Amino acid sequence: MTTSAREWLAELASGLGTPAPNDDELDELLALAGIAAHASERAAAPVSCWLVARAGCPTSEALAIAKRIADSWSEDGE
Repeated sequence: MTTSAREWLAELASGLGTPAPNDDELDELLALAGIAAHASERAAAPVSCWLVARAGCPTSEALAIAKRIADSWSEDGE
């Protein structure tokens, strides 16, 4: 049986002693990971999410920062 992402995140969060991301946070983290993976190497996706957590940055703010970076890089490459 495959465990859902929600189940996995709930168990991991419990083990870490922190709340699991809510629906909005999860959507923002997935969007952030997608931006990082497409703007750079795929390995940037999980590490970008880790950096957000380490910085204690709200996911909505981190997503906006990631979008600005990706947009500026795509403009530079035109």
